[in-house]
Amino acid sequence: MLLAALGAIAFSGKAIIVKLAYRYQVDAVTLIMYRMLFALPLFMGMAWWGTYRQSAEHQVALNRRDWVGIVGLGFSGYYLASFLDFAGLQYISASLERLILYITPTLVMGLGWFLYGRTIRRVQAWGMGISYLGVLLVFGQEVSLQGGGVALGGGLVFLSAVSYAIYLSYSGELVQRLGSLRLVGMATSVACLFCIFQFVLFSPLSAARVVTEVICLSLLNATLCTALPVLLVMMAIERIGAGATAQTGMVGPMSTILMGVWILGEPFTIWVGLGTSLVVLGILVFSRAGGARAA
Repeated sequence: MLLAALGAIAFSGKAIIVKLAYRYQVDAVTLIMYRMLFALPLFMGMAWWGTYRQSAEHQVALNRRDWVGIVGLGFSGYYLASFLDFAGLQYISASLERLILYITPTLVMGLGWFLYGRTIRRVQAWGMGISYLGVLLVFGQEVSLQGGGVALGGGLVFLSAVSYAIYLSYSGELVQRLGSLRLVGMATSVACLFCIFQFVLFSPLSAARVVTEVICLSLLNATLCTALPVLLVMMAIERIGAGATAQTGMVGPMSTILMGVWILGEPFTIWVGLGTSLVVLGILVFSRAGGARAA
């Protein structure tokens, strides 16, 4: 549980670091390029370890379909989701960003209903409704304080959550075939290359000249808030299971709000507190309903 909690807190710190970096007048394309550039060796190491830690008779050789799946999942789950998230953080608070991303499990359920005809239980629907109400409360608060840019930022982060939900919906078969560590390492490595190529193709090389603070923040983001939490969460799942890990991860939104108030000086209002409580309650109801059905 400690590993799961630390992983959730480390993941949550990503939004705080991005918001700090934006104070130095850097754009989203450059910022995500540096994050992925520094993270690439770490993810390649994960892919190598996930491949060669197995005995030779259990190693799975990659075929063309595997590579297509890895590239597609890397594009959707890590490149596109990360880029939309970084772009959205230019317009909204770290707290609202974390709450929007936290409803990803409900989007996975919605995709399962849309793509595969899976049923949604009434209790799960109630949980989804409670969570979305919480997001709308915080969203309305930010619109009243900051104006129309919040709608754009919230929409971009919501699309980021949809992109990651697509990754989760389609990754099951490859996870079973390749293993979680190998798949995550390879998919994220592909995403890193996408981010680097995006910068090379669409940004002038002069955009890479950023202040030292941005480099340090990107390095911290790549290690402490990107690669490390992936390992922590995987280690937690191995010890207490996915369900308990997910529920322990509910400390994520609270930690983001606390860090946002403490580090960024973001306002904490009764609406933020109420909205966060509703989101966490809704996801708790939703996840327990799903667990009961699986049992």
